[in-house]
Formats: sequence, C-alpha cells, structure tokens
Amino acid sequence: MHLHFQAYGQGSPVIILHGLFGSFENWHPVSQRLGERFQVLAVDQRNHGRSPHSEEMNYPVMAEDIHDLMQSQRLGQAHVIGHSMGGKTAMEFALRHTDRVDKLIIVDIAPRAYSPHHGQIFEGLLSLDLGSFQNRAQMEEALAPSIPENSVRQFLLKNVTRDQAGAFRWKLNLRDILRNYDRLSEALATDRTCCRPALFIRGGESKYMRDTDWELIARLFPQAESQTIPKANHWVHADAPDLFVRMVLEFLMRVA
Repeated sequence: MHLHFQAYGQGSPVIILHGLFGSFENWHPVSQRLGERFQVLAVDQRNHGRSPHSEEMNYPVMAEDIHDLMQSQRLGQAHVIGHSMGGKTAMEFALRHTDRVDKLIIVDIAPRAYSPHHGQIFEGLLSLDLGSFQNRAQMEEALAPSIPENSVRQFLLKNVTRDQAGAFRWKLNLRDILRNYDRLSEALATDRTCCRPALFIRGGESKYMRDTDWELIARLFPQAESQTIPKANHWVHADAPDLFVRMVLEFLMRVA
C-alpha cells in the first residue's frame, strides 16, 4: 500500500494522519505552519483521498501502511500526529513500532471502543447518485435532510471530484469503509506499551474523550500528558488552529 502524501518544509519529520472521511487537505493550514520548522508528511490513509483503495481496513494494517511509508521515505524516526481515526492509527503504530516514533500527538480520541454513530452519514452519502448532479450545490441540497449541519456537508463533499470525462465521482472508497466500520470502532487490541513522550489534546466541548479514558491511556502510554482546548469541538485543529499549533510546537520542541 503506497499511501499518497503531501510534503511541507524541511527538518525533523512529522507525519499527520487525518480522521474518518478526511484527507491530507483538511490539515493543509496546520501542515503549512508546522512546515516552517519541520518536514511534514500529511498523509491520505487507505480508502481516503488519493491513496489506494482496499477491501481490508483495520488499525493493524493501517499502522503497517505508515511503517511502509517511513521505509519508502527512508525515515528512521518521526513525530506522529493523528486525529480521530488517524489518532487510533497513530497509537497502533506507536505501540507496534515504538522505536520509529520520536513524539506522539493524539487529537481528541482514546484507545477504547466507540459506539458506531456515523450510520446516517454513510446512508446519506451512499444515497447520492453522483451522475445525476450538475454541481455541488445540488449535492448539498440532497444531503440536507440526512445531514442538516452545513459545515459537515461541506466537509464530506470535499471527497467528491471529477473524472477525466468531467463526471462526479467519490475519492473515498465508501462501501469498503462501511464494510469495515465496526473494526474502526473497536478498541485497540494490544498488551504492548509505548514509553515515548505523548500528548493527548482534547476539545473541551467534544464528547470523544472522557476523564475515565485516562486510566487506559496511561497504561498504554506511560509518558502521556494531556491538554484541553476549552472552546473546541472534535475538529480541534480547525476550531482553534492558533492555540492548537502553539501546543503542538511547544511539545515537539521541548527538550527532554
């Protein structure tokens, strides 16, 4: 699996992993800013963005995707940042390949199981006959009954592109993501630990992380610390980009 990525800047490598339904493009503003001090590789995970599609999708294989990427780019170690689904991939990678991780940053996700809650989104997206639309405004209107939040519709429709003939198509491999969705909702199954420095950043208005998650986090990542961005929701890096980037830089540049 040769993942697509966008590179920014020079310096110590930082790998960024997006969440479900996302792509490297969602992280472009943050990647640009981090690229002023680091070599950033903003990745499209399998079945997302410009990366290859696969019927197999779970955290062990996605962690090995990152290992293969580092091998292909001849990276001995890297800082790894992951948001939501990407955070679980990052944690799995760090637990499997601790020696390849310098510092780890996990954004608004814990290593526990989550109840599947994206059914309405899958239903709405899969109901769209992309060939019947002339423009994105029509798609937004068609999605509105099942996905009422305008910002969420716009985020999801970034996954629509045009083929060489000009017809709309999904960049996402929606059907195989849905087939594997239960696996993506599971807890990380491991008895390993990662003793690398780790920072867990949570959104103060998000429900994705609980105080009770810390016991499991501390067991798997004994050197972990936490920060909360008070007015941010689950998309912490988009809700409070300045504070988020400052927290990330302070952590990555801290001398042990």
